[in-house]
Amino acid sequence: MTEKNVRKGTVGFVGLGTMGREMALNLLKAGYTVHAYDVRMEAVDDLLRHGAIGAENLADATTDADIVISMLPDTPQVEEIVYGEDGLLALPPRGCLFVDMSTISPVAVRRMHADLRAKGIAFLDAPVSGGPVGAKSATLSIMAGGDKDAFLAAEPYFRAMGTTITHVGEAGAGQTVKLCNQLVCAINIQAVCEALALGRASGVALDTLRTVLLGGSAASWMLDKLGPAMIAGDASAGFRIDLMLKDLRLVQEQALSLSVPLPGTALVTSQYVEASAHGEGTNGNQALFRVYDRMTNQAAA
Repeated sequence: MTEKNVRKGTVGFVGLGTMGREMALNLLKAGYTVHAYDVRMEAVDDLLRHGAIGAENLADATTDADIVISMLPDTPQVEEIVYGEDGLLALPPRGCLFVDMSTISPVAVRRMHADLRAKGIAFLDAPVSGGPVGAKSATLSIMAGGDKDAFLAAEPYFRAMGTTITHVGEAGAGQTVKLCNQLVCAINIQAVCEALALGRASGVALDTLRTVLLGGSAASWMLDKLGPAMIAGDASAGFRIDLMLKDLRLVQEQALSLSVPLPGTALVTSQYVEASAHGEGTNGNQALFRVYDRMTNQAAA
């Protein structure tokens, strides 16, 4: 049988936000059948135009799926997929494989893993890094926790969405690695904000400052990708302030449960709280620079 004739699996995809939409589209492009579901029917209708099969409810999306994939805002939404009236425990999917690619609580992941396993359903926590750009270009970094056999079964689907795909350990390990990733990202964004704030106050041209920093050991993805928007005062959403604040809350909860002090994370979290309190929650992460605008009483350049 040629590769062209090999049957591609059926995916029940739940959550068609900024990230989920692009991930579902890439699965469609790779030849998978996608049953798409979102609480916003307009998001489902959008996927129909690209060849997805629309689902009116969760059961329609998941029951006949070889694999169920979710990409949702927070822990309660994922728990609803598992424990809800028409959730996976009540109506197991055909393939008995569930992959959550959201960023949620590692503690909740381990509980769901145990409950699903008792019903014969394999569960992977497989959060992603790479943001909307990585989701659109199918270059996400995917870090998966859970049973190795489940990872191997899900890997072909992951290949349609990402390029760096790693099995990082048992249930909850994927979320732990993602939280470490978010910790580094948030503090790096803060560092870029502070450098730009100092340069601006000193009268240095910020475009020049960014170019020089990118040429040396201070270079980073955040400086490269978010720096121009900070300098231009462009707060348009990519990965939103409130989503990073949610992730930092999860980092803090994990650290407190393990008695690990994270003073840098505590500081940057307070700045994200300040940004959200000033109405920046739906803006992109580069809007953290506006905290420094307020602290230094300067308008963005």
